[in-house]
Amino acid sequence: MAAYKKPTTQELIDGILSGDRFKLSRAITLVESTNPKHQQQAQDIIEACLPKSGRSIRVGVTGVPGVGKSTFIEALGQHLTAQGHKLAVLAVDPTSSVSGGSILGDKTRMEKLSNNPNAFIRPSASGETVGGVARKTRESIYLCEAAGYDVILVETVGVGQSGVAVHGMVDFFLLLMLAGAGDELQGMKRGIMEMADAVVINKADGDNKKPAEQARMNYKHALHLFPAQASKWTPQVLTCSSTEGTHIDLVWEKVEDYITLTRENGYLQQQRQEQNAFWLKETIDQRLRHWFYGHEAVRQQFMNLNQAVRSGDKSSFAAADLLMKNFIEAVKKES
Repeated sequence: MAAYKKPTTQELIDGILSGDRFKLSRAITLVESTNPKHQQQAQDIIEACLPKSGRSIRVGVTGVPGVGKSTFIEALGQHLTAQGHKLAVLAVDPTSSVSGGSILGDKTRMEKLSNNPNAFIRPSASGETVGGVARKTRESIYLCEAAGYDVILVETVGVGQSGVAVHGMVDFFLLLMLAGAGDELQGMKRGIMEMADAVVINKADGDNKKPAEQARMNYKHALHLFPAQASKWTPQVLTCSSTEGTHIDLVWEKVEDYITLTRENGYLQQQRQEQNAFWLKETIDQRLRHWFYGHEAVRQQFMNLNQAVRSGDKSSFAAADLLMKNFIEAVKKES
């Protein structure tokens, strides 16, 4: 049996641009790798694919665990592919190495979508910070767009920092909620509500239809209390049933309405430009932190100084200054 031959950088680029799912998966694996050689190869691929990116509708989907994100995504995905769209589902799940996460399980539960030739489902890299996973997810978006996927769904496992990170890489931010799960309005952080372009009450079926409609009215009133959005869009509140497939089409209509409005008023382009600038600074910050804390001159002293700061023997400012001084001197010697 012939040994497996790893595809070259150019073969991966050509494969992605021709819509080869295997080559796309392989390239995303390089994006997620911590190997410096893999990272350089990934950046070469991204740079080559960048001119073919940016032509999708990027939608973030968030909500508390148990809200039915996987079922909703599968229902929406089936609707989109039936309309002729090519769909990629990515995830931001920095906790998966600890809790098992949701997206790996979602991939097995999304059986129909997983077997759909016009859908691509990719679990997130596990065991990293929100920033690290989010950066790699954003780079994966570029590759999926270059491969011809015109709708990108980015899922996050919760509504904390990962939700904020997802908001910074999508065009439309969708918040899934449940009715009858306690005091929804007080239980939901104001910040995540303010970011939502649509709130969708899921599982609005059977005996839950009436509570779902009541929850819809409550959220609608609550959203009116928030400042007007810069996009000139009025956040929508809808109900749907992912299991029955009801109102899934209406949810997507609202997404399309938003995209049409923001393209016409220029906000969509402005938002993407601001996101690009944000990720430039974020990437620089991440790499500087990685360089600093990973440097031998810092590692040798950090634990001792950290303990000294904890015990009150040295101020945090003095310790930071000392670490920075030693780091800069070490870098100067290396150059």
